[in-house]
Amino acid sequence: MRIWFKEWKNNRLLRDTVVEDHSEETRTHKVLKAVDSACRELDLSRPIWLDSTQQDFLRHARARFTQDAFIDAVDFDFLEIHVIEED
Repeated sequence: MRIWFKEWKNNRLLRDTVVEDHSEETRTHKVLKAVDSACRELDLSRPIWLDSTQQDFLRHARARFTQDAFIDAVDFDFLEIHVIEED
C-alpha cells in the first residue's frame, strides 16, 4: 500500500510525502501506521479521525484533515491523504 500525504494552503501544495507499507497487516492498521509515520516526517500532531473523515476515506480512499482534526494549530488549510496503490 502507498499513501500520499499533502499539505495544502491557498490551493497550493506546500509539502508532501509518500508512505509505503507492504506488510501483511490489515488495511486499517496500514493506514493508521502510515498516518503516524507521515505526521512524524512532517512534524505534525496526529489528526483525529472525525466521522465525516472516516466516511470520505472509506468511500473514496481519500480524506482531508482540516484544523478541526488537529489539537495543535497548523499552518495550512488541510492535510489530504490519498491511497495511491493497494496491495
